[in-house]
Amino acid sequence: MDVVFTMVVPLTLCGVALYGTIRGVDVYSSVVKGAGEGLETVIRILPALIGLMTAVYMLRASGALDLAAAALGPVLENLGLPGELLPLMLVRPISGSAALGVGAELISAYGPDSYLGRTAAVMLGSTETTFYTIAVYFGAVGITKTRYAVPAALCADVTGFLVAALAVRLWFGS
Repeated sequence: MDVVFTMVVPLTLCGVALYGTIRGVDVYSSVVKGAGEGLETVIRILPALIGLMTAVYMLRASGALDLAAAALGPVLENLGLPGELLPLMLVRPISGSAALGVGAELISAYGPDSYLGRTAAVMLGSTETTFYTIAVYFGAVGITKTRYAVPAALCADVTGFLVAALAVRLWFGS
């Protein structure tokens, strides 16, 4: 059975190439053209990604996330969320790798079976890296005015954070 799973990608590539050849398509030149368009897309979205990653690392290194956690901790407590989760909630919409780092710190500090550890894990799985996604996908197709996409996506993230905490509390207790 492992052989079947190992061969899925190579067989799919061969099948697509064979189908293209049967249809009279110059498969090699199509692949080269597609790779060139992919590089153009990477070049177009690279400045936004560099700026986004720089901002994330500056926020984490400066201690701004810790200050925000201290300031907004009481508000979160009223919503039933521990203040320790705030750095995760602030970083998650910006960077998946930074959010995984914060989540790993929370899980190692409080334990994987703690309320904080479980909530962090559910939050990581139920929310999106909103700004990264917008930078990549909107940048790839040349959209410069996001209009309602950012506020709607951030509302979805907030909803995901709140429901993640509620689901962990209901499922596992606090």
